[in-house]
Amino acid sequence: MNRAAVSGSRGTGIGRTNPVDRAVPFADRFSMGNVTTLELKGKIPTGTAFEGVFLLKGVSRRIAKNGRPFLAIEVGDRYGSFSCNIFEDSDAYGLLQGVPVGAVLSLAGVAEQFNDRLSPRIQAIRRIGPAEARSQGLEGILYGGPKESTDLLRKELESYVARIGHEKLKKTVEEALKEVGEIFWTNTAAVNMHHAYRFGLLEHSVHVARAGISLLPHYPFVDPDLAIAGMLLHDVGKAWEYRGEGAYERTRAGLLQGHVVLGYRIVRKAALTANLEDDLLLQLEHIILCHQGMPEYGAAVLPSSPEGVFVALVDNLDAKMAMVEKALDTTPADWEFSEKIMGLEGARVFTQGR
Repeated sequence: MNRAAVSGSRGTGIGRTNPVDRAVPFADRFSMGNVTTLELKGKIPTGTAFEGVFLLKGVSRRIAKNGRPFLAIEVGDRYGSFSCNIFEDSDAYGLLQGVPVGAVLSLAGVAEQFNDRLSPRIQAIRRIGPAEARSQGLEGILYGGPKESTDLLRKELESYVARIGHEKLKKTVEEALKEVGEIFWTNTAAVNMHHAYRFGLLEHSVHVARAGISLLPHYPFVDPDLAIAGMLLHDVGKAWEYRGEGAYERTRAGLLQGHVVLGYRIVRKAALTANLEDDLLLQLEHIILCHQGMPEYGAAVLPSSPEGVFVALVDNLDAKMAMVEKALDTTPADWEFSEKIMGLEGARVFTQGR
């Protein structure tokens, strides 16, 4: 992509091209260079010009109330994200056509707020290729990931598979993981909500199993083999729901069916291959179908078995605590509370001094 230099109108987004702006070299526009999302939210006053490198995390075409088309884009790095609006009469609108989610963009703009959230006015955009991103050492800033070794996480998950005593249940888990292949071990667990980064699905699956196994002794009426199999496979459909590298979006199958249905299909095929007993298959399928907890959150049915309730609650615990951890890691140090977190029903996490 060629360099784009455009000036913004008042408010969020990119406005009409300014010929004077076009004459100013891209690198000479900025008073604060190479900022992160964390710095934008915490250290840069409103009205301050900035430059930063961010991932394109999402883009959608919309129509303003006055009938003007615009692009609503979300950009960010490992420290969070923010949104900007780019209108049809700007150079950047055309330059962003066809740019995939996950592209690296160098942005110049002015820090602004909208509804108490960061929403900068962008003045210039340039796409950065993978080689340039690597040469500038940007990977550590742009891409989030687990704090634990992914090799050790994989070995830990494999150890949980091995501890399943029921041979056909164990075979079912092995066949399901074989069916989805390597993508299970590397894919994200979400676009935004929790564990939304490379290896996030592996990390979340391990954390759910780790927490659940520690709780099992307190609930002897929960079948441990069935619960462990359910915890390991509850999100297996996410291997096929998401695609991307660094920033993610839903696949066609993810949009049309979602990970609950995809996971049901994967597990059913694996169980039939393993010749799992019909009753156990029914109960394992129930865990996959109900683990989202409530229909409004994506569950096909309400959790209605001991193992279904158990897995749904442990899954919810790990997902929400991951949101809390992200808030602690990405909220500016001088803020008392985080921004509102939609996955916590709009709650703001107390972060000061943590």
